Amino acid sequence: MGSKAKGKVKLKSNRGAAKRFKVTGTGKVRFRRANRNHIKTKQSTKKVRHARANGVMCDSDAKLVHRMLPYD
Repeated sequence: MGSKAKGKVKLKSNRGAAKRFKVTGTGKVRFRRANRNHIKTKQSTKKVRHARANGVMCDSDAKLVHRMLPYD
């Protein structure tokens, strides 16, 4: 019959994390800032403007994301 491959099983990436985070070529983790979708009239212009930029996660939090996205 068919022979099974020996070795480790492939890991599944966390689909929720895959939709929210992106790993750059250098291994840094990018994310979209909060408070971007609705009810922006009561927020200050500065807060809305700064939320436009994508954030880069600090190394300690990025370690958790790398664990959830093993092949990125």
